[in-house]
Amino acid sequence: MGGLPKILEFFQDRADKKHELALAAMQTERELTLKKAGLEAQERIEHIQTEQIQINAEVTNAQTAMQERQALYAHDVALGQGASTWVINMRAATRSVITYGMFAMFMFVEIFGFYYAWHTNVEFTVALDNLWDDETQIIWACIVSFWFGGQAFKSK
Repeated sequence: MGGLPKILEFFQDRADKKHELALAAMQTERELTLKKAGLEAQERIEHIQTEQIQINAEVTNAQTAMQERQALYAHDVALGQGASTWVINMRAATRSVITYGMFAMFMFVEIFGFYYAWHTNVEFTVALDNLWDDETQIIWACIVSFWFGGQAFKSK
């Protein structure tokens, strides 16, 4: 039952894309006809109408996403009803516990790597290149942007 909305969404998306292609073909045909007739004003009006349709579609998508998020929150609350406080607290702490655990592991590896480099007389630049390489920087940037930047981008 959990996959039913995704299946329905797939068919809806497929139908929407087919409809959009048909509309694009019709618009292209109509634009050619209008250009032949020299009706540039009509073309401008239709451009404005197309922009309005796009804006309305964006608003509808935003409303749908908001309704989906509210439904997910309601489902999450329903799952927690009747559960013990301990279970509710564990469910709420799962993401943060995993994040703190991964951060602790990351810090352990970096600190131990620095300690090892220090005691084996590895040059600082070589140790820094190995400890703070491009992949580590990418992972760090992803984590920071997920926790601190994601909400800022969603609100715009």
